[in-house]
Amino acid sequence: LGKHGVKESGLIDLPNPIRQLRLNPLGMLKENAAGRLILQRGTPSLPPVGALVALPTDVQLRSILEWGSRRLVKIGTCPLAADADVYVDPNRLFGRHLAVLGNTGSGKSCTVAGLIRWSLEEAQRARRSAASTNHLYSDALRESSTMHSNARFIILDPNGEYAKAFRDEDDPVLQARVFRVGSSSTGTATLRVPLWLWNSEEWSSFSQASAKTQRPLLRRALREVKAGRTGQVDRSEYNELSMRRYLSSKLIFTRNALVSGEYQFDESKFGFRLKAIADELDSRAAHSPTLKLTNIASTIRAVLEKNYKEFEKKSEIIEYYRAFTEEQILGITDALEEAVEDLGGIIYQEGPSENTPIPFDGTELADHLEILAVEENVTQYVDILVARIRMLLSDPQMGEIVNDMEGITLAQWLQCYVGGDGRSDKCISIIDLSLVPTNIVSIVVAVIARMVFDALQRYMNANDVALPTTLVMEEAHTFIRKYQRGSDVPDPTMVCCQAFERIAREGRKFGLGLVLSSQRPSELSSTVLSQCNTFLLHRISNDEDQNIVRKLVPDSLRGLLRELPSLPSQMAILLGWASELPVLVKLKDLPKPHQPRSDDPEFWDVWTGVEERMVCWSRIAQDWQDWQKETLQREDEEDPEKALSATGDAAVR
Repeated sequence: LGKHGVKESGLIDLPNPIRQLRLNPLGMLKENAAGRLILQRGTPSLPPVGALVALPTDVQLRSILEWGSRRLVKIGTCPLAADADVYVDPNRLFGRHLAVLGNTGSGKSCTVAGLIRWSLEEAQRARRSAASTNHLYSDALRESSTMHSNARFIILDPNGEYAKAFRDEDDPVLQARVFRVGSSSTGTATLRVPLWLWNSEEWSSFSQASAKTQRPLLRRALREVKAGRTGQVDRSEYNELSMRRYLSSKLIFTRNALVSGEYQFDESKFGFRLKAIADELDSRAAHSPTLKLTNIASTIRAVLEKNYKEFEKKSEIIEYYRAFTEEQILGITDALEEAVEDLGGIIYQEGPSENTPIPFDGTELADHLEILAVEENVTQYVDILVARIRMLLSDPQMGEIVNDMEGITLAQWLQCYVGGDGRSDKCISIIDLSLVPTNIVSIVVAVIARMVFDALQRYMNANDVALPTTLVMEEAHTFIRKYQRGSDVPDPTMVCCQAFERIAREGRKFGLGLVLSSQRPSELSSTVLSQCNTFLLHRISNDEDQNIVRKLVPDSLRGLLRELPSLPSQMAILLGWASELPVLVKLKDLPKPHQPRSDDPEFWDVWTGVEERMVCWSRIAQDWQDWQKETLQREDEEDPEKALSATGDAAVR
């Protein structure tokens, strides 16, 4: 009968009243030669109308869930199938992107930490087993195989939760490299994302460079400061190759002006460019007194003096240059040619791309931008851009992250943050973003994600095989947010999201898997979410988030999602590529020491004194303000009470 007790025309009239079931045929259970039930996907024939419906036995339920040859890593049990073990294949779980979704407090962080831990533990056992039985392993390789795992997990941790979960002193595989701002504790390193790793889009988004004038000039400045720099160079001097490239570019500029006639029809703009070149030559001459830079600058200034004019208009002095002669420009060209020949001849290539990660000094970029602005006579449009870059360099918090104070090379950075071959290095990198300033945190995440992707892409091009790596993004809705396309000025959040969209679309081909953890799937980029092939769904109570999740699963499986609002912690629905069948999973227990630091606060126990909380705001203030830190540390060692009193008095003042 229908909803209102009236017979519907589409229903078959049966002799006895029964309950209706809506079923989705998935497969058939068949008995193999060993007498074991095996699930065969697909149904060659459907049961006839009126056939009896039988509830599966415990043995049948276990056979349905515990089938398949790629049962490699156990992640939990299914309470609806007689606690049958639930296994996943890491190739499917991490290779085609995983999304762990659920409300705050539903157990997402423990799930992510558990998946990493359980996978590495199982890989370690398999590696030991292979080493002990395979005679092709050498003694050294057998020893390394039992100690290390050639895996790479990079966890981007906005809340500083995961360092606690991977501190296993007795197991080097499960010890993580931790990078955080201002790190001074044992086992952690200071987070470094040098500004020379940034590409032009990331620079443009941070500096909010406009598309018409600022962005082209910024890209040109990046190209020119990177020209001639390979590896580590002495930042206090202009090396010979860099000077050769610089003078070559100016010689090419004057030669092009002779051909195009710019020195006559656009003479004023051309004159200001010559003036900027002369000023920079004088500046460079102080670093390279042996070169003939002063002679070139003097030649240019002599030509400028003959062509300089000015007049007063409304109490304002207007400066301009009249048309130059061919003889004047040839004189400048001859002086440049002589200097270039002394250095080994002209170099025609412009140098590296603005996106090539070659070390340079940030102050040099700001200075060169000002020179280019004068040269192009657009100073009024570039002043704010330069001010933003100088602010980045002068801010102590940001400078600690982006300034290359230790002179790290690109190879060293990749070794630290991506990881080595697994023989001696830890295979988990945790990037603690909790203290990264908010105005650069999206850029830092974007740079790290892009560098990992580009490194793996180049690895595959060089070796013809992929290097399996997993990038974990906690609180993904903060960094992979929907954005408005077509904006003239790239926003840092947009640039960050675009980096992850590229990974989601192309990462699988180069061995880069993505794991997203989010409590607001409705705010995530639809491009990234649609590329995830496996989902672990914890409790989701928000209607908007539930609607997004329903769109990600086939119509035949949406009935399973009715349980999402009432799922307890440690329970999740696994569906997608890593699971042959959608299944409710009770995830394995994760011991307290191995859980991320994401527990709910114990208000009552603290109120009633069950748990103590000692408060010393002076220490926190000292670290926060970061002033007189070394002095206070010395006083603390000599007289702790005096140091504490001094810190407290200073805080009051």
